[in-house]
Amino acid sequence: MTVTAYTLAVVLDLFCVFLGYRFLFQPASAAAGYGVPARPDGDAGAYLTVKGLKDGTFGVLGLVLLAFAGARAEALFMLCVALVPLGDTLIVLRNGGTKAVAFGIHFATAIVVLIGAALLFVV
Repeated sequence: MTVTAYTLAVVLDLFCVFLGYRFLFQPASAAAGYGVPARPDGDAGAYLTVKGLKDGTFGVLGLVLLAFAGARAEALFMLCVALVPLGDTLIVLRNGGTKAVAFGIHFATAIVVLIGAALLFVV
Protein backbone atom coordinates (compact mmCIF):
# COMPACT_ATOMS: atom_id res chain seq x y z
CA MET A 1 0.00 0.00 0.00
CA THR A 2 2.90 2.35 0.71
CA VAL A 3 4.21 2.09 -2.85
CA THR A 4 0.73 2.75 -4.25
CA ALA A 5 0.18 5.78 -2.00
CA TYR A 6 3.54 7.36 -2.82
CA THR A 7 3.27 6.56 -6.54
CA LEU A 8 -0.19 8.11 -6.77
CA ALA A 9 0.99 11.21 -4.89
CA VAL A 10 4.02 11.65 -7.16
CA VAL A 11 1.94 11.11 -10.31
CA LEU A 12 -0.65 13.67 -9.17
CA ASP A 13 2.07 16.19 -8.27
CA LEU A 14 3.80 15.71 -11.62
CA PHE A 15 0.45 16.07 -13.37
CA CYS A 16 0.03 19.47 -11.68
CA VAL A 17 3.48 20.47 -12.92
CA PHE A 18 2.50 19.34 -16.43
CA LEU A 19 -0.76 21.33 -16.28
CA GLY A 20 1.13 24.39 -15.11
CA TYR A 21 3.60 24.04 -17.98
CA ARG A 22 0.77 23.62 -20.46
CA PHE A 23 -1.10 26.72 -19.28
CA LEU A 24 2.13 28.75 -19.38
CA PHE A 25 3.30 27.62 -22.82
CA GLN A 26 0.16 26.40 -24.64
CA PRO A 27 -2.58 28.50 -23.01
CA ALA A 28 -5.24 28.25 -25.70
CA SER A 29 -5.18 24.47 -25.98
CA ALA A 30 -4.88 24.12 -22.19
CA ALA A 31 -7.97 26.30 -21.69
CA ALA A 32 -9.90 24.24 -24.23
CA GLY A 33 -8.88 21.04 -22.43
CA TYR A 34 -9.95 22.60 -19.15
CA GLY A 35 -13.48 22.81 -20.49
CA VAL A 36 -13.88 26.57 -20.91
CA PRO A 37 -11.97 27.72 -23.99
CA ALA A 38 -10.31 31.12 -23.96
CA ARG A 39 -12.11 33.68 -26.08
CA PRO A 40 -9.97 34.69 -29.05
CA ASP A 41 -11.12 38.32 -28.77
CA GLY A 42 -10.57 38.53 -25.00
CA ASP A 43 -7.47 39.21 -22.96
CA ALA A 44 -7.30 35.91 -21.12
CA GLY A 45 -3.52 35.63 -21.34
CA ALA A 46 -2.83 36.93 -17.84
CA TYR A 47 -5.45 34.69 -16.25
CA LEU A 48 -4.19 31.60 -18.04
CA THR A 49 -0.64 32.44 -16.96
CA VAL A 50 -1.80 32.78 -13.35
CA LYS A 51 -3.53 29.39 -13.58
CA GLY A 52 -0.37 27.85 -15.00
CA LEU A 53 1.77 29.30 -12.25
CA LYS A 54 -0.68 28.14 -9.57
CA ASP A 55 -0.98 24.60 -10.92
CA GLY A 56 2.76 24.23 -11.37
CA THR A 57 3.44 25.56 -7.88
CA PHE A 58 0.96 23.10 -6.37
CA GLY A 59 2.82 20.26 -8.08
CA VAL A 60 6.25 21.39 -6.94
CA LEU A 61 5.03 22.02 -3.39
CA GLY A 62 3.46 18.56 -3.27
CA LEU A 63 6.73 16.94 -4.34
CA VAL A 64 8.69 18.97 -1.78
CA LEU A 65 6.27 18.05 1.01
CA LEU A 66 6.42 14.38 0.11
CA ALA A 67 10.22 14.39 -0.04
CA PHE A 68 10.98 16.49 3.03
CA ALA A 69 7.95 16.48 5.34
CA GLY A 70 6.49 13.03 4.75
CA ALA A 71 3.28 11.28 3.91
CA ARG A 72 1.07 12.96 6.52
CA ALA A 73 2.01 16.47 5.37
CA GLU A 74 1.38 15.48 1.76
CA ALA A 75 -1.97 13.95 2.71
CA LEU A 76 -3.09 17.15 4.46
CA PHE A 77 -1.92 19.18 1.48
CA MET A 78 -3.86 16.94 -0.89
CA LEU A 79 -7.01 17.36 1.20
CA CYS A 80 -6.71 21.11 0.76
CA VAL A 81 -5.78 20.93 -2.92
CA ALA A 82 -8.83 18.73 -3.64
CA LEU A 83 -10.85 21.93 -3.32
CA VAL A 84 -9.34 23.18 -6.58
CA PRO A 85 -10.79 20.51 -8.92
CA LEU A 86 -14.08 20.71 -7.02
CA GLY A 87 -14.12 24.44 -7.73
CA ASP A 88 -13.07 23.78 -11.32
CA THR A 89 -16.14 21.54 -11.67
CA LEU A 90 -18.37 24.47 -10.74
CA ILE A 91 -16.47 26.90 -12.94
CA VAL A 92 -16.88 24.68 -15.99
CA LEU A 93 -20.59 24.17 -15.31
CA ARG A 94 -21.23 27.89 -14.73
CA ASN A 95 -19.37 28.97 -17.86
CA GLY A 96 -20.97 26.81 -20.52
CA GLY A 97 -18.72 23.77 -20.31
CA THR A 98 -20.14 20.29 -20.65
CA LYS A 99 -21.16 18.08 -17.76
CA ALA A 100 -18.91 15.39 -19.19
CA VAL A 101 -15.83 17.59 -18.75
CA ALA A 102 -16.97 19.01 -15.42
CA PHE A 103 -17.61 15.64 -13.83
CA GLY A 104 -15.47 13.36 -15.99
CA ILE A 105 -12.31 15.42 -15.59
CA HIS A 106 -12.55 17.84 -12.69
CA PHE A 107 -14.83 16.03 -10.23
CA ALA A 108 -13.10 12.74 -10.99
CA THR A 109 -9.74 14.42 -10.32
CA ALA A 110 -10.99 15.61 -6.94
CA ILE A 111 -12.01 12.04 -6.07
CA VAL A 112 -8.62 10.66 -7.12
CA VAL A 113 -6.83 13.33 -5.06
CA LEU A 114 -8.97 12.45 -2.03
CA ILE A 115 -8.20 8.75 -2.53
CA GLY A 116 -4.51 9.61 -2.70
CA ALA A 117 -4.79 11.59 0.53
CA ALA A 118 -6.59 8.71 2.25
CA LEU A 119 -3.91 6.25 1.14
CA LEU A 120 -1.19 8.54 2.47
CA PHE A 121 -2.96 8.83 5.83
CA VAL A 122 -2.92 5.03 6.10
CA VAL A 123 0.85 4.59 5.47
